[in-house]
Amino acid sequence: MAQTSLRSSFYSFSPKRHSFGKGSAIFPAKVKNIILDSDNELFSSLGEWASIGAIQFQDLVGNDNRNLAIAYPLFTNQKIYPLINEMVYIIVLPNNDIDENQNNGRYYYFNPINLWNNNHHNGYPLLVESSLPESQQKDYRQVDGGSVRKVIDGSTDIKLGNTFKEKLDIKSLLPYEGDIIYEGRWGNSIRFGSTVLRPNISNLWSTVGEDGDPIIIIRNGQHNDGRDPWVPQLEDINKDQTSIYLTSNQKIPIEVSSKNYTSYKIKPQSPSEYQGKQVIINSDRLLFNTKVDSILLSSQKTISLNARESVNIDTPQTIVQSPDIRLGDLNATEPIILGETFLTDLSSLLKNIISLSQALQTPIGTPVPNEQNEGITFPAVRVEASAQDMVNRIEKYKSKISKTK
Repeated sequence: MAQTSLRSSFYSFSPKRHSFGKGSAIFPAKVKNIILDSDNELFSSLGEWASIGAIQFQDLVGNDNRNLAIAYPLFTNQKIYPLINEMVYIIVLPNNDIDENQNNGRYYYFNPINLWNNNHHNGYPLLVESSLPESQQKDYRQVDGGSVRKVIDGSTDIKLGNTFKEKLDIKSLLPYEGDIIYEGRWGNSIRFGSTVLRPNISNLWSTVGEDGDPIIIIRNGQHNDGRDPWVPQLEDINKDQTSIYLTSNQKIPIEVSSKNYTSYKIKPQSPSEYQGKQVIINSDRLLFNTKVDSILLSSQKTISLNARESVNIDTPQTIVQSPDIRLGDLNATEPIILGETFLTDLSSLLKNIISLSQALQTPIGTPVPNEQNEGITFPAVRVEASAQDMVNRIEKYKSKISKTK
């Protein structure tokens, strides 16, 4: 559908009232609808999947609440879609049919306006048409001291979308000089930061090193620090839900689940005391999976498997190749018997014992046996029976699973 027909179908004022290029108009608007999937009523009319991210907006400059226009995301690779009732800036730029009509433009929108300085949402009711109680309307007018939506009853009654539910406890991150921070709406964030040795508010990664030592902190799910929701917080690797830390010269005070290193002659440095370049992943559960090839663990020193309960290995084949294998204890000295070789020699010995026992069962000096020799007969019978029983079970002594060399 051509841009001109869309204008006539969905809104009565045209981007042609603004000229694009030098001096193009930029004006604020309020989001009234956004296309995020095929269920939206405008999906088919605006180009189906090519319409994802398009919004219907209300022009605040002319305070025209009757007419809605269409605007598209300005940036292609950075998708920060607004919520309903958030505000954006609109600009008129060339349409996708610029080859045919260089004067034909369409609306594009910038990222949501940071109205409340809050990463969760920046929606705002039009008070002239709002049904909010007067107490809540006052809450939305008060922004002194950096406060964010201080709503008295735990809800705002502002429509933000079909599935988006406001959470009043979502916090922003506290920044430091030079930080670059990306924040989602639900307590997930990426901080490109550094060591700050003498900050006004201390953090957990700046106890050692030098100012400017780089660090990247990826956090999914903030922790509850018991403070007001408009007070920014800092990452805490032990309390946040899931964290990845990429360090350079920091010491991260992580509390690990198990600190049992009795298998070491020289124990590795405690995870909470190590200072240097490392990657730390901390969550309730970790899953590493490959769909085609292998998981390779390679270490300059050691690989420690440390668990409170057990280390389980389930696989069709387990191979351990090492010139020195110790089982049960670091100082184990008893060698493991080579089962096949030992049982072959034992079988030969048992057969010789059987032959000897059979010979001893015939008294010496027959047909006039010596009474003293008769006492050998019965033990010889028992030895023969025992040895024969072991020979019959010789294969059962072999493990069907474990093998050594």
